[in-house]
Amino acid sequence: MSAAQPLEVLIVALPETAGSALYGMVDVLASAGSLWQELTGAAPATPRFRVRILAPGREPFTCGNGIPVCPALALDERPEADIVIVPEIWLGPQESLAGRYPGLMDWLRERFQAGACLYSACSGSILLAESGLLDGCAATSHWGYQELFRRQYPRVQFQAEPNLAFADPAGRIVTAGGSTSWHDLALHIIARHAGPAEALRIAKVYLLKWHAEGQLPFAALVRRSPHADGRVRACEDWLEAHYAAADALAQAVAHAGIPERSLKRRFKAATGVAPIERLQDIRIEQAKRLLEEGELAVEAISLAVGYEDASFFRRLFRRRTGLGPSQYRRMFQPLGQLR
Repeated sequence: MSAAQPLEVLIVALPETAGSALYGMVDVLASAGSLWQELTGAAPATPRFRVRILAPGREPFTCGNGIPVCPALALDERPEADIVIVPEIWLGPQESLAGRYPGLMDWLRERFQAGACLYSACSGSILLAESGLLDGCAATSHWGYQELFRRQYPRVQFQAEPNLAFADPAGRIVTAGGSTSWHDLALHIIARHAGPAEALRIAKVYLLKWHAEGQLPFAALVRRSPHADGRVRACEDWLEAHYAAADALAQAVAHAGIPERSLKRRFKAATGVAPIERLQDIRIEQAKRLLEEGELAVEAISLAVGYEDASFFRRLFRRRTGLGPSQYRRMFQPLGQLR
């Protein structure tokens, strides 16, 4: 699929579906690539997702709290999708979904086998559990369903704490926790399939709050502050061009042409950070790009950005981003590389 062509997203709607999660997810994902751009004029609008609602049939119905739903597609059409989302459903902790939607269970399994990514918000993970796709895998949901999972789906490794749980190493099945965790899930989907920068733009537009993961994985570490110190600018330019050199900092000092102590003082005054911090941030930013774009081993990436000690690199990466390198790759590696 070309970069210009939106990814196909199908959101499952049932009579038990919570309307806020259903339509909130539609609005947020449909805005990716266009709303920020239209509001700011920063770039041409290029929608990243084609979002449609899928239901057992095409007939209009009402979901939770009597909210009307007009499906665009029905299950018997066997629609294809790059991304399938199962929002929150209203289900009592003593109730069971067993036998309610066998056609949906078959379709979910078909989509996963065909390469789609499957995501659920809150109690939507019960539908994924019912399909069997979570057997032997980590999953989360609203804390109120912990006993339901223990009783009805003992093969699922239920985790009450994380806001996002990854069921497989490739991150093709992701479940989100409590009711408003669909915010986290929507931002994760955008970051994963449209890029971290677009996720941050959408978070700003909708004032969405980050929860368990926070903003660290998405934040750009290197920000050039405007200043008038030419020596410091020369040092910054050199570090960005030669960050992988073993003696990058010493060479940058020599390139700036002033004593090391003076450069450190002036660098901190001009940029707000020490030269070593800037070098570390440049290296971690480059490591993030390598993790997003390819399959290089973490040890190879560590060497590529200037760290011979991969253990030190892993600790630094986690400190700067809030995630380990492998976790970061799982979150942000593009859809095309999962297949």
